[in-house]
Amino acid sequence: MFKQAERISQLPPYLFKEIDEKKKRMMQKGMDIIDLGIGDPDLPTPPHIIEAMAVALKDPANHRYPSYSGMEEFRYAIAEWYLHRFSVNLDPDSEVLVLIGAKEGIAHLSLAFIDPGDIALIPTPAYPVYHSGTLFAGGKPYFLPLQAKNGFLPDLTTVPSDVAEMAKMLWVNYPNNPTAAVAERGFFEELVTFARRYGILVCHDLTYSEIAFDGSKPMSLLEIDGAKDMCIEFHSLSKTFNMTGWRIAFAVGNREAIQGLGSIKSNLDSGVFQAIQRAGIEALTSHQNSIYEIGKVYERRRNIMVKGLNDSGFELHPPKATFYLWVPVPHPYTSVHLATRLLEEAGVVVTPGNGFGSAGDGYIRIALTQDEKRLSEAVERIHRVGL
Repeated sequence: MFKQAERISQLPPYLFKEIDEKKKRMMQKGMDIIDLGIGDPDLPTPPHIIEAMAVALKDPANHRYPSYSGMEEFRYAIAEWYLHRFSVNLDPDSEVLVLIGAKEGIAHLSLAFIDPGDIALIPTPAYPVYHSGTLFAGGKPYFLPLQAKNGFLPDLTTVPSDVAEMAKMLWVNYPNNPTAAVAERGFFEELVTFARRYGILVCHDLTYSEIAFDGSKPMSLLEIDGAKDMCIEFHSLSKTFNMTGWRIAFAVGNREAIQGLGSIKSNLDSGVFQAIQRAGIEALTSHQNSIYEIGKVYERRRNIMVKGLNDSGFELHPPKATFYLWVPVPHPYTSVHLATRLLEEAGVVVTPGNGFGSAGDGYIRIALTQDEKRLSEAVERIHRVGL
């Protein structure tokens, strides 16, 4: 009866919705499912953050509309956290913006800087919202393949000069979802130089910076000299403090980019509930013990899965960061074929790599979001399938 807008037909099916529907069908058949598909932490939010929220809920001052850009106290807490963690100085008034989760900010940024027909440089495989946000703004994606031979970093030298001249935005994400790759200083320096040469806004998704292993400390792109002139960076409390359902994140960096994103948001949403921002202040300004403890949990889980999969015939190196494993699919399987077989025969949900873009075919993504006992069981089930 009602014809949807053309932009809807351009969107690929949202990957995680499809996986959830298939999982439900198998559960209805009585199968015990071990879900290693969606990257939703199973660990609880730390108690001191919950307590701060409980106190804030009782304060009537938090029951009204919040500031569009976020509470001043929270923005100052974000700036202080960035200074302590990355040695990056930020102006809380012009270089920090509070978001209703990083996904919201990532999706809305294209509306501020992409006109119909403009090009955005987008990695593949990648978090799907970089692509869908570009399409909603009427932009054209130009895909940058992430390949194992390049450490899953985009090869900027392969971008044709005429494409680079027309590009308005470039998306990167390190530590990376889905490949778990980590970028070093040399790549970030190359990235800033490339962006400055062509006048491109670099959009860096830093969501997974605090989930790192073996002493690794992933860096912020803003640590590079001159990066703030060309870059906006996103971080989320979702993964760092197990607050996925709370929907609170922030963008920092270039003030023009922050202002543009803020203009979109002020017209489309009414900000983050202040009680949640109070909890965010507690998360960022109190002791950071929970970050260390969460990291150790995921490191143990990583070790269990990597050893178990390698013992079953896979070829996998332990990642330095994120709670994902990017697992090469053995011949002759495709990503979808293997994911389907693991679900139907082992009751284990994994994400087919091509759901993150065509360059992801040949891999599956495993999320370490189950406890050690369930992960050990998942490995045993996968082994029994006999791939």
